[in-house]
Amino acid sequence: MAWESRNKQDLIIEVWEKLDCESVGAREIEAIETVVADRYGEAAVDPPMVTARLLADEGAELRHSEIMALHVARATDRPYDAALRGVLKLDDLNMTLRTIAGLENLRIKFAAENDKQGLRLVRETAIRGKNACVAAAGRKSADALDRHINDEIANWLTIWLQTPETFVYWVGLRQKSRDFIDKFGQLRKN
Repeated sequence: MAWESRNKQDLIIEVWEKLDCESVGAREIEAIETVVADRYGEAAVDPPMVTARLLADEGAELRHSEIMALHVARATDRPYDAALRGVLKLDDLNMTLRTIAGLENLRIKFAAENDKQGLRLVRETAIRGKNACVAAAGRKSADALDRHINDEIANWLTIWLQTPETFVYWVGLRQKSRDFIDKFGQLRKN
């Protein structure tokens, strides 16, 4: 079916209207998710509660128990949560090195298993960390050293995202550079 909507929210509402149902439960949410995934990819699919809230705002009557059961079933089926929970520790440069090493170990593991979703989540985690550092570096209230550290960490994460296989060699050279030593001194190995 050709959908006319130009954005995801409108598509969700359009699919719901085409379903022509009196109430929305798990079956309807899953049908909407299928269309959203087909059009925008799996990463664009919102959690069931988010889709349900949007539809309720549009006047849909919800079958709450079904939607909650779908939410709970999905929440308990998150194999990546344990691996990625708390992995981002970007408080200083040494912690960041350990964080990137952990991300690289996960990347290697997921690549060996051909786990595309795991690889995507590792990448998204690194991007989230990089974006947080860029934002912190841009804060006017941050002192110069904090800005430099956050800029450096954002740069490290960018390099790792672009060329993870060579990051360890690059960061070793970076730490020996005059610019790095002038800004941060010698990093102690922990």
